[in-house]
Amino acid sequence: MSRRDFLQMSAVIGAGGFVLSNRALHLRMADKHLNVLFIAIDDLNDWIGCLGGHPDAKTPHLDRLARKGLLFTSAHCSAPVCNPSRASLMTGILPSTSGVYKNGDRWRDFLPDAITLPQHFMANGYRAVGRGKIYHGKWPDTNPGAWDEYIPKGSDPPPLKTHPRYLNPTSNIEWGPVDGTEEEMDDYKVATWTAELLRQKHDKPFFLACGFFKPHLKWCAPEEYFEMFSPDSVTLPNIDENDLDDVPPIGVQFANRQTHDKITDADAWADGVAAYLACGAFVDKQVGRVLDALDKGPNRNNTVIVLWSDHGWHLGEKLHWKKFALWEEATHNLLMFVVPGLTRPGSRCTRPVSLLDIYPTLIDVCGLRPNSKLQGKSLLPLLKNPNRDWDRPALTTHGRNNHSVRSQRWRYIRYSDGTEELYDHNNDELEWKNLLWGENPDPEHRQVADELAKWLPKVNN
Repeated sequence: MSRRDFLQMSAVIGAGGFVLSNRALHLRMADKHLNVLFIAIDDLNDWIGCLGGHPDAKTPHLDRLARKGLLFTSAHCSAPVCNPSRASLMTGILPSTSGVYKNGDRWRDFLPDAITLPQHFMANGYRAVGRGKIYHGKWPDTNPGAWDEYIPKGSDPPPLKTHPRYLNPTSNIEWGPVDGTEEEMDDYKVATWTAELLRQKHDKPFFLACGFFKPHLKWCAPEEYFEMFSPDSVTLPNIDENDLDDVPPIGVQFANRQTHDKITDADAWADGVAAYLACGAFVDKQVGRVLDALDKGPNRNNTVIVLWSDHGWHLGEKLHWKKFALWEEATHNLLMFVVPGLTRPGSRCTRPVSLLDIYPTLIDVCGLRPNSKLQGKSLLPLLKNPNRDWDRPALTTHGRNNHSVRSQRWRYIRYSDGTEELYDHNNDELEWKNLLWGENPDPEHRQVADELAKWLPKVNN
């Protein structure tokens, strides 16, 4: 232990005695080699019970995990696209720095020397293993030295195209019950593999990555999950048909309203919402199986849990479907931490944070050597006190020089051509009114935008 850590660990009181601070208690836990259970979920937005994103969501196990530790209610991705979001999280480097903006960007070509999160843990004496979707499926980091063991994502049974709930309203959006059982789903196999490891004792600390694929398209799950949500009664997102009228042309182009029109013209909107909720309920069940194994196994009291989704998802909000945008529904994602002896059960943090912050946070909570290349900020102060001051907004990038800055109250967007949007979440949580629209916006709103613009990256590779 360094002298600095020792000084942080002790607080002198009274006649020369001392007590351990929260930080000190945690450092002692770090000396015991905390394990890490690292759970990733693909394409899951805030449609879970504890975030209140959709009234019909049935996610008891995700809600249970939130009750075990700290839920960040305003967590945001570095990019609203799988590959750049995951590459940024796993390397701790912003998309604007790396230049990884698209799913087609082979991220290792852009970041050949980056030390990834599992590699950093391996260098600090951990065994790093994973299964399922951790990186973008096209570019998994399977090079020698990337993991001690890694099993890539497998396949799922195909949709039963003769089923009444099967629909394919657009060329790349498809849903329906699978022609197979729950046990045949790859996410089920990922949960089983993860659970087996959690039931075992290990001779060294582990970094265990569990990557779930659903609710990524295709929205296909066993039929019993579709039976949980009827299109006839499911709640549709609240939208404004004129929502894009005050959005700059680049934002309108991102929205791709044609997809929304095709789905609504096919009278398939409610079916799509129900199918997404069904896949969310399915992956929630798999999370529950993993949590049950941890709770009943020998690693319960010395394992950090972090659960995240790689970005949000639109299902009609702002007349948009999928991610690929800089509005709330695309950038807002799941983030939960459970740190034994540190996080308070059932706590919530409303401060805006980034997935980029996971890497430095895990370094801190596990007491590892720092990585000087990381561009995120450790959330350890918020894990200790979720209500403390936090002046750092969350930055999201979609393509070169298109950025969103999300503070606790405001969202500011600037596109590559200099056009802008500003939304006040205190009064407009659905982001219907762009306060910078028109030739002469309110000077106070202009001032807010200019202050938020200071957080835009200076480098855009």
